[in-house]
Amino acid sequence: MENYLTKEGYEALQNRLNYLKTERRNEVASKLQAARELGDLSENAEYDSAKDEQAMLESEIYEIENKLRTSTIIDEKEIDTSKVSIGCTVKILDIEFNKELSFKIVGSSESDPNNNMISNESPVGVALLGKQENETVEVRAPSGVLKFKILSINK
Repeated sequence: MENYLTKEGYEALQNRLNYLKTERRNEVASKLQAARELGDLSENAEYDSAKDEQAMLESEIYEIENKLRTSTIIDEKEIDTSKVSIGCTVKILDIEFNKELSFKIVGSSESDPNNNMISNESPVGVALLGKQENETVEVRAPSGVLKFKILSINK
């Protein structure tokens, strides 16, 4: 499935990548240098730990670079609010509990349910995509079928 990013998400990844490639790489390089100065590398736990940290850092850099290179950036100006799409903020009514909820539909790499940002690949995201205001959607969940009514769709 294609990876989508909002402009904000793309910029956040760019900032994270910049930090990792500059400050964080320098920190890890300093740790490696300090560990080398301790002597015998074959029995040097600090050196092994710093090498592991370097490997994890380079792996994260690679993953972010790949996401940035392969992602589609959602242009907020082009979002069609006549139906739910990636980049939209959707206000829904949980019919069973008569509770209003609001979510922004984002790509999976930006998903943050604690901040009301749900993935287009999540069960709720999949159910909402392409639907219009006043439509009712059903989402199969481990606890049963959830029903939501779409109240509004905004940018």
